[in-house]
Amino acid sequence: MTATPTTPQAPGAVAPAVLLHPVKGKVIAVTSGKGGVGKTFVSANLAAALTRRGLKVLVLDADLGLANLDVVLNLYPKLTLHDVFTGKCELEDAIIKAPGGFSVLLAGSGLVEYSRLTPEVRDDFLRLMEDVVPRYDVVLLDTGAGISDVVLFALSLASEVLLVATPEPTSLTDAYATIKVLSTQQRRQRIRLLVNQSTRSGDGKAITAQLQAVLNRFVGTVPGATSGAKSTPTVRLHHVGDIPVDQAVKDAVMRRQLLLLHSPGAPASVALGQIAARLEETVIRADEAA
Repeated sequence: MTATPTTPQAPGAVAPAVLLHPVKGKVIAVTSGKGGVGKTFVSANLAAALTRRGLKVLVLDADLGLANLDVVLNLYPKLTLHDVFTGKCELEDAIIKAPGGFSVLLAGSGLVEYSRLTPEVRDDFLRLMEDVVPRYDVVLLDTGAGISDVVLFALSLASEVLLVATPEPTSLTDAYATIKVLSTQQRRQRIRLLVNQSTRSGDGKAITAQLQAVLNRFVGTVPGATSGAKSTPTVRLHHVGDIPVDQAVKDAVMRRQLLLLHSPGAPASVALGQIAARLEETVIRADEAA
């Protein structure tokens, strides 16, 4: 039976409100309420899947103080975002090609100065985004987990948020808290949900429906425009797909390889390809079709 999320209040030490200020261009923030749910794995492999579809993709490591995208991709960067921010190198020098053909801009790890959203960090990051986003068809922001002020600021710059969760109760509880904060503080009206490590077909749709019901009750709905019209949710969840539990994922992670390169025919690889196609159609190419 799929776990039903509890209805917690958002954590007491909620970061100050960060207004929604998306940078012009296609920016998808990949985030999670809880660490350890596969967020960076999803970011890297989605980038590879989107690249295969002919898109020019950048993954920007927005977990500024505790970055691990380099570990997932088995990269050893000589230059990072820290060097760009401090003027030690130009932006172009810090962008490198990753296995899978997409570009990455890596952050450092263990840098205390990026653990808080200071005015300097805010301005540096905003300038960076305004410079780099127009160069790509889509930019994936691999954010930190949770709702710190640094994470919320990175999310505020994205046109879309892709929330990664697992069926575990702790993950769903933190996912609910994150969605609530994004709805109340950034006025997000749409969040896309990806369920990782699903054990049964249909898990993701059931979890999305459960979370939506909890949000409707505790975050609220907007009354219909006319008498008798249905109310609409304040924030609406869109299920983009599930990634099944797959031994090939563990093998690829331990080898520090992209799953799509290590085991392209594995069930999880197939699922990632389908999610990439769905995102291209509904998010990346949506404006072109309009």
